[in-house]
Amino acid sequence: MNDRREITGWMMYDWANSAFSTTVVTALLGPYIQALAEAATEPFRLFGTAIQPGAIYPAAVSLSVILQVFFLPLLGTIADYTHLKKRMLLAFAYTGAFATILLFFIRADMPVFGTRGAVAVGSLLFIIANLAFGAAIVFYNSFLPQITSPDKRDEVSSRGWALGYLGGGLLLLLNLVLLLIMEDTSLAVRISMASAGVWWLVFTFLYPQQRLVQRDPGHTHPNVNLFTHGVRQIWYTFGELWRTYPMTLRYLIAYLVYNDGIQTVIVVAAAFAADELGVPAQTILILVLMIQFVAFGGALLFGNLAKRMGAKRAIMLSLVIWSAIVIYAYLFLNNTIQLFVMGAVLALVLGGSQALSRSLFSQMIPPDHEAEYFGFYEISERGTSWLGTFAFALAVQLTGSQRIAIVSLIIFFVVGLLLLSRVDVRRAITESGNDPNGVVI
Repeated sequence: MNDRREITGWMMYDWANSAFSTTVVTALLGPYIQALAEAATEPFRLFGTAIQPGAIYPAAVSLSVILQVFFLPLLGTIADYTHLKKRMLLAFAYTGAFATILLFFIRADMPVFGTRGAVAVGSLLFIIANLAFGAAIVFYNSFLPQITSPDKRDEVSSRGWALGYLGGGLLLLLNLVLLLIMEDTSLAVRISMASAGVWWLVFTFLYPQQRLVQRDPGHTHPNVNLFTHGVRQIWYTFGELWRTYPMTLRYLIAYLVYNDGIQTVIVVAAAFAADELGVPAQTILILVLMIQFVAFGGALLFGNLAKRMGAKRAIMLSLVIWSAIVIYAYLFLNNTIQLFVMGAVLALVLGGSQALSRSLFSQMIPPDHEAEYFGFYEISERGTSWLGTFAFALAVQLTGSQRIAIVSLIIFFVVGLLLLSRVDVRRAITESGNDPNGVVI
């Protein structure tokens, strides 16, 4: 535990996979799918219903996360009973990376499929990549309690997030240069999305694969079908959370609510800027690039705040700021300058709220059940939103306005804040069998 080499290998997976979150999920794929749908001669239809171009991408995100709801807790449960945690992390990381690379072939004149088919295939590849992205993070997060002591988790988690923003921002900078020098914007976008997959693949191989150590599981069940056991264990864990770890359950519910709102803002931000303000792809990349580097400092800032005021209070402060952000977007956001001002504020709370949420949860779960519990946690982690993106897509479908849809997300921050205020962190840590001493609560 606290081995510097392994911790660096662990943190560098944030560097590796954040390229997908930044370049694909946040910056390029949403506007690209929307542009393909708008260029089609016939509207994209699902079960006979014409879907608004602005609703297609958030709907794809919701579908990918609905699949995660079913699979991730099961995968986490299986990992805790086998020697496969590291292998499953790598397998899903490489699957997501290859699916992302294949986005290069999605274009309006796609052979056989055509423009509407390209929208469908591109959405399908994204669903696969995002499902694999979430699955890999289940196993990635579950290493945190095994490689760091409780007093260092806020710091290590925050540094990991910070490295992620730095790595994602660096690739985004290279992609911005590509977009500026290439005349064929569509080709530049496709190359950029594929580069995120290559980045994800290469740095996963260089660091997590080489440095993370697979430990023996804390418990084994020989001669038991792992799938059957996994399904049973999920139901047992639900019951255990309800009976034995009520404060951990309360925190998990609060997190799933407020982080769903955070993830929705991240997912729809680029399409919102393009649709409501007419911001071109190059400017969106500059905005996201600025957010990445400011968020690097924001993650470290909130890590220091947690040392002084406690992780819970720091997260609650961030949720107040998130509420102000969506109100500002609805009432005042009318030009590019205001967009960049809002983006800077968003960046300060982005990494901090998520990094501290992860480290705080890691102290509320029983030892040797890390992957199992992080399987539930990952239902609303990076790049994953289901209720928020569904609500946003539905609002766009009904009103045709992304501005109205964005302000509706305030309910996630307000409800999450109220639920979090009711969590007794010290009690949750004690109930889980961990030691709250030395932790600023």
